[in-house]
Amino acid sequence: MSADTKPGRSGLPHGSSELPAVVVDSTNIELKDAEGFVGDQVSKKAFRALIEEWRERMRPFGPDPLGDRASETISKKRLDEYLIDGSPLASGIVFSAVEDFAQAMARLVRQFLRQEGWRDTSHIVVGGGLRDSLVGKLAIARAAAILRGGGLDIVIEPIRNHPDEAGLIGSVHLAPAWIFSGYDSLVAVDIGGSNIRAGIVQTNLRKAPDLSRAEVWRSEIWRHVDDEPEPSRDEAVQRLIEILADLIRRAERADLALAPFIGIGCPGRIEPDGTIDRGGQNLPGDWEGEDFKLPGRILDAIPRIGDHETMVVMHNDAVVQGLSEIPHLRDVPRWGILTVGTGLGNARFSSRKRPGASD
Repeated sequence: MSADTKPGRSGLPHGSSELPAVVVDSTNIELKDAEGFVGDQVSKKAFRALIEEWRERMRPFGPDPLGDRASETISKKRLDEYLIDGSPLASGIVFSAVEDFAQAMARLVRQFLRQEGWRDTSHIVVGGGLRDSLVGKLAIARAAAILRGGGLDIVIEPIRNHPDEAGLIGSVHLAPAWIFSGYDSLVAVDIGGSNIRAGIVQTNLRKAPDLSRAEVWRSEIWRHVDDEPEPSRDEAVQRLIEILADLIRRAERADLALAPFIGIGCPGRIEPDGTIDRGGQNLPGDWEGEDFKLPGRILDAIPRIGDHETMVVMHNDAVVQGLSEIPHLRDVPRWGILTVGTGLGNARFSSRKRPGASD
């Protein structure tokens, strides 16, 4: 019998709202307004569209201050350089796009806070590729100032870990800490609309029992969006399995005590049986529906790690990235995450009371 039809070997459901340190109150909300999905207004594509809009306004009056490159191909590093050391007009274009994007983000936060699952949120971290640039950090800071200046008492800040690593580190909070007792590392996967990243996360439990010192030991990335033709779902899964097998071999050769656990962050609404109900439209091939369960495919390919049966737990990718913040936000009752990348990911959490904590 295929692992696709077996109950989860870990005994932990996928996409659970009840996690060891938090309750997941809301995830993968898809808000709409007159212009369509609200999340489309706060995405990597939306920011590039704002850059292009401001360039178009400048072109009737002389040479393009940003040169001849298409707006969608200008790197984040180059945009940062324009902002800091560019000509006054080049810097002004980037700054104007940042301001417009920050205004859109502030509007989006207000809309989220009106949703039942987001009420009483006092703290929001912003992850995804936006955070990995000065331009992105400035947009986040400006959105925070707009909201505070408008009378909203809320903290908005960039996610602490690099977004490429936060989506892996968060996997240590998908299962009770006792599962990792006797081990020093685990396998983690972060699946995105542009790339798939997998890595070995060291828990460093001896240094910090609250997992605040968890870090990525090694990771591999595959940018499936760059492949021509676009890979099929089965091709993507096979490539992921090959990456995981290689990482496991590397960890074993390095004498890491690897837990028989694989944590996965994946876009979409994740069902307890490991299917993706909706939200996987940016992934290569068709990942949604009852005929496909990624955890089962991985269990079939990697049934054991070391001397024990493999456990696989999958959750929404924004949830997993947000979980990396748990050690820093344990005393915040209700907090959320927005991930800005190919699309907009989102999740809201309520912190569980720690054993022995005072009221």
